[in-house]
Amino acid sequence: MTSAIYLEKGRDKSLRRKHPWIFSRGISKVEGTPELGETVDVLTKDGRWLAKAAYSPNSQIRARVWSFENVEIDKSFFVKRIQDAQLLREDIIKRDGLTGYRLIAAESDGLPGITIDKYQDYLVCQLLSAGAEYNKSLLVEALIECFPNCHVYERSDVAVRKKEGLKETVGVLHGSTPPESVVIEENGVKISVDIVNGHKTGFYLDQRDSRLQAMKYVQDKEVLNCFSYTGGFGLYALKGGAKRVINADVSQPALDTAKYNAQINEFDISKKRAVFLNADVFKLLREYRDQGTKFDVVIMDPPKFVSSKNNLTSGANGYKDINMLAMQILKPGGILLTYSCSGLMGADLFQKVIADAALDAGRSVKFVERFEQAADHLTDSAYPEGFYLKGFACKVL
Repeated sequence: MTSAIYLEKGRDKSLRRKHPWIFSRGISKVEGTPELGETVDVLTKDGRWLAKAAYSPNSQIRARVWSFENVEIDKSFFVKRIQDAQLLREDIIKRDGLTGYRLIAAESDGLPGITIDKYQDYLVCQLLSAGAEYNKSLLVEALIECFPNCHVYERSDVAVRKKEGLKETVGVLHGSTPPESVVIEENGVKISVDIVNGHKTGFYLDQRDSRLQAMKYVQDKEVLNCFSYTGGFGLYALKGGAKRVINADVSQPALDTAKYNAQINEFDISKKRAVFLNADVFKLLREYRDQGTKFDVVIMDPPKFVSSKNNLTSGANGYKDINMLAMQILKPGGILLTYSCSGLMGADLFQKVIADAALDAGRSVKFVERFEQAADHLTDSAYPEGFYLKGFACKVL
């Protein structure tokens, strides 16, 4: 008999709107003794069936909905979800010439806690929920059925798994270990991805559309690409005709890959047209400011500064400080391309943070364009939390 959770009276409103999360405070009772990640039925206080969900006794999100239809959560369920996700992305893949893209965007693709990125024939999974872990073998079988020639590698080395009562883990789930470099292509640009050691699943696919849009602002410009990682924005800047691009990052291996990426795209990086600078960006910006060094374009794509509601204020201050410094080293009329990947920081708040940074920098800023995550990182209408990446093109006067 399937275990079940009963909701408190009135706690079914969000589920009726197809939101996939059930919080601990909304549960009246648990029937049976479900294991960590096991599928349970979700019922109203008076016993009306609502959904199938994965149970997570250690998390404030006590259950995550697999389906609002009374179906078995088996291999065929995962096959259908994967096929639907691939079909949704076919036009994007063809339009942008993608050999690397997000296949599964967790809740937005009806697979809570599951992120899968495809790099050539390597499917890289992050399983961040108890239900994802519990059904791992079914998921892998489904991926093999959908992509018979694929290799499946896990990158669940993410601290958030602890909230689900899970340990961090990495390794081969099917096929072979990825090579040190898997070269993907997007919009005609080649990018080397280190699946095993790189950030996230190896690369920031979510900035693809923003990278393309950045090309409009860089022709014949001096560009500073902050937190450059493996040079994604820098590659597009070179393709867009930038006079000079400085890629700044604290990781030398990432910079080495950035240089390799420039070479495999056959960009002319002689005569200092492309610089790969190992530096702490916060310190570097202050040095440039104090030296009076100025740029035409500054690209600011930092790591996530806000990981929870508890550090929203400190994270917002971090974004404000770093954008203030960027504004101080821009020439009058220069362009700041700035981004936040912190889901808890809404676009309106981020715009306010930029406005506050402008005041502190003593500069006037005009917002000329907005950006968001790439189209394969879709957001389901019932799950607004799926929208997390936002950015602005700012003219700094």
